[in-house]
Amino acid sequence: MVAIARAVSVLGVLVLLVPCAYAAQGDWHEDAPGKLHRITTNDMPKPFETHSAFNRPQIVPRPTDLKLRAPPGVTASLFTDKLDRPRLIRVAPNGDIFVAESEAGRIRVLRAGGDGSKPTEISTFAEGLDQPFGITFYPPGRAPQFVYIADTNAVLRFPYRNGDLTARAKPETVVHDLWSSGGHWTRDVAFSLDAKRMFVSVGSGSNVAEGMAEKSPKAVADFESTHGLGAAWDNEENRANVLQFDPQGGELRILATGLRNCVTMPIQPLTGTIYCVTNERDGLGDDLPPDYVTSVQPGAFYGWPWYFIGDHQDPRHAHERPDLAEKVTVPDVLIQPHSAPLQGVFYEGGMFAAWRGSLIVALHGSWNRATRTGGKIVRVVFMDGKPTGAYEDILTGFVLSNTEVWGRPVGVAVDHEGALLISEDGNSTLWRLTRK
Repeated sequence: MVAIARAVSVLGVLVLLVPCAYAAQGDWHEDAPGKLHRITTNDMPKPFETHSAFNRPQIVPRPTDLKLRAPPGVTASLFTDKLDRPRLIRVAPNGDIFVAESEAGRIRVLRAGGDGSKPTEISTFAEGLDQPFGITFYPPGRAPQFVYIADTNAVLRFPYRNGDLTARAKPETVVHDLWSSGGHWTRDVAFSLDAKRMFVSVGSGSNVAEGMAEKSPKAVADFESTHGLGAAWDNEENRANVLQFDPQGGELRILATGLRNCVTMPIQPLTGTIYCVTNERDGLGDDLPPDYVTSVQPGAFYGWPWYFIGDHQDPRHAHERPDLAEKVTVPDVLIQPHSAPLQGVFYEGGMFAAWRGSLIVALHGSWNRATRTGGKIVRVVFMDGKPTGAYEDILTGFVLSNTEVWGRPVGVAVDHEGALLISEDGNSTLWRLTRK
């Protein structure tokens, strides 16, 4: 245990506390609202020093006496249980709530009532899609003309006007061929604040680029000249990356490489900085490597598959790329290993003043760790617009035991009242966090 200074929120007031103990690795037993975590590279064991477990959670029915645990003065209420495994959530400029039902191939729209506590309408915006996940509105602002949907293999856009509950026309495909074969299927799509650049995140096709053919140093250099520093090839070509396009899907460039699975890309509202909420690799041990949240620097390489969390070499690629060791960008915020962070959203609402400027992240929960991590909502702490490296638990109670969970958080969004919306795909529910 290590002592650090920390800031905690007490219903709208940010309080800086004197140094106190924080949890580094740990597991679900210690999770509680207000618990602060800060993991550093010094907390990482060596590869294979801890056992790599297979511990897939058993999903059980939602308990009838369920009480999610939130900070003092905050309450979580059921918003709806009428969806099919809801995943990513994005709120339209007019307040309508768009939800990806990825397995069902649908995008749903929920319109809340006057007090925002329950949806009064649930409509199917589009269906027959291929595991849709990312959703965003273009141009950013109050009067979008399109809604962009990231399918597994493509980015589509539908003509859209505020208030549309169903698509007014068939979609146009603006980006093709995002899927080589296998691996991570979630795609996110986001726009720069000036609406000139479109970003698409594409996860890796494998755990750690197993079976990639060898290349000569010259062939590697030639490949990297067009695909970016540290880029993987064969079935991993253009994967484990953040890609950049113009809004019509042209002018492809590789923005950043080596991000094993950047699941979502929240854009910091004031600075326009892109952040990646990222799942790291498996098989190196229960406590290795950390998942992470990081700002995305153009041209940066984040390590996958050769290295992780800086210049720590993956032993499965030992001695393959020594030239990259000093070129790996270290992520900003390390998350307990195997917690599976999914959607992140910057909180800019007025209901929880102490959370303003923070990045709220859903941790789906581990399946590959002996004692469970994740299965909660956390707040990545920022100060002066920069992440401090710490994150705080703000909603727990989805995990019932080391084997059973009733909920697996996926999506987070902020509604027009400033309440926090949360989806979980274990029992197909949406929740709403408000002040009591």
